[in-house]
Amino acid sequence: MHGSPNGSSRATTDAQVTGIDGARFRSVLGRFATGVVAITAIDPATGGPTGLAANSFTSVSLEPPLVAFCVAHTSTTWPRLRGARRICINILSEPQLRICKQLALKGGDKFADIGWTESPSGSPVIDGALAWLECEIENTHVAGDHVIVVARVHHLDQHHDGDPLLFYRGTYGRFSG
Repeated sequence: MHGSPNGSSRATTDAQVTGIDGARFRSVLGRFATGVVAITAIDPATGGPTGLAANSFTSVSLEPPLVAFCVAHTSTTWPRLRGARRICINILSEPQLRICKQLALKGGDKFADIGWTESPSGSPVIDGALAWLECEIENTHVAGDHVIVVARVHHLDQHHDGDPLLFYRGTYGRFSG
């Protein structure tokens, strides 16, 4: 284990880690503001659009261009996205809270009243998103109650100007500057 910035080092034991309460863990991590994305694709089984909302999205590599996001094992949408040839990651804007909440629901027509156009490979690019990245899933890694998905970017573009939709301390908001 590496030392702390002040020069001290202390080994972490399993006993110290396993006693973390889930609610406290969520509360502490909620102090890190994240953007919100909509991960979309055309469901190979139905030919219709499908998607989910996520706030665990990050860039991974410039060469090759890779991004990553996390999806809960309990997601009923993830198997449909995973089966698509390409997915589209839409960076949501502040006015798109309704879309975020709609894509987070289980069941139903997640794309009811959501306008979209096609990415170069046909995945949904949501109207009003700040930017989009069309990707191919490269690797998945099981990590606790989630799957970490690493995806290679094939196409991307800025879509609209505006402020991002942010998730902070368990709620959605906007950037104030």
